[in-house]
Amino acid sequence: MPKHVRLISLLMVCSLWSMPKAANAQALIPHTLQLDATKLEKQGLSLAQEAAQLAQFQQVDLALPRARLASQLAPGNDKVWLLLGGLQLQSKEFDGAIASLKKAQSLNPKNGDILFALGSANFQQKNYQAAVVNYQDGLKLKPNDPEGLFDLGNAYYLMGRLPDAIAQYDKAVSQDKKFWPALNNIGLINYEQGNIPEAIKRWQSAVTLDKQAAEPLLALAVALYTKGDRQQGLTLGEAALRIDSRYANLNFLKENLWGDRLLSDTKKFLELPRIQAAIQQPANSSSAPTPRKQPTQ
Repeated sequence: MPKHVRLISLLMVCSLWSMPKAANAQALIPHTLQLDATKLEKQGLSLAQEAAQLAQFQQVDLALPRARLASQLAPGNDKVWLLLGGLQLQSKEFDGAIASLKKAQSLNPKNGDILFALGSANFQQKNYQAAVVNYQDGLKLKPNDPEGLFDLGNAYYLMGRLPDAIAQYDKAVSQDKKFWPALNNIGLINYEQGNIPEAIKRWQSAVTLDKQAAEPLLALAVALYTKGDRQQGLTLGEAALRIDSRYANLNFLKENLWGDRLLSDTKKFLELPRIQAAIQQPANSSSAPTPRKQPTQ
């Protein structure tokens, strides 16, 4: 699963739609100024809602300036700053993102999503220890959040703390039985440790949960082909690449935490004539965010 960036979650987007109207200013403020302040904040919340909608459709370039202006017009709303920080993270504006997220945290220290987003910022900068602290703090506020557990597992994974990573992935699945990215990543660890049967089992479970999940499908195809089940491996590999052709790129796979053993076997698999033919065919190349490693938020 890619390094998940849990930035613009559907829950957070929906929360922007349900933002309360700005409260009236103190009675001592002149009436005309009160109306102006209220109007400006309402405009800011409206811009934030537009930005959130654009973010849902991956139009970050259009969403980001709206979110920046919204933060100026409604500077006291933590959700606006969280939205801005998430968009800045997607644009790899890390310093700006951390500043926005810390502003959001100062306004609402009990919002676990802000801590998860800070974890994503540190994760993307390969500051995994700091990311672990952020994710752990977020889980203190939202202990049953499967994505937060998954993110913490990914940080442990890249620190080489594999038993801890598996424990967090298992917790994520215990909270959401359909959370296939965690099963996928356990399979990645199993494969690198030489436990191929267990890896295959995990990937089969992931594919059962989501038949359009290209990553576990391709991993399963490689594992089956390598252990001798060549016909099924080729068939599944072709199907995976039809779903998402990005998985034919070894660099993309490495970014998605595929280890050396699996990458080596996948390289051989991708060079097979039938798989090369599948790669050359028009295929989907989904740009939609996945629920996981990159983070993707």
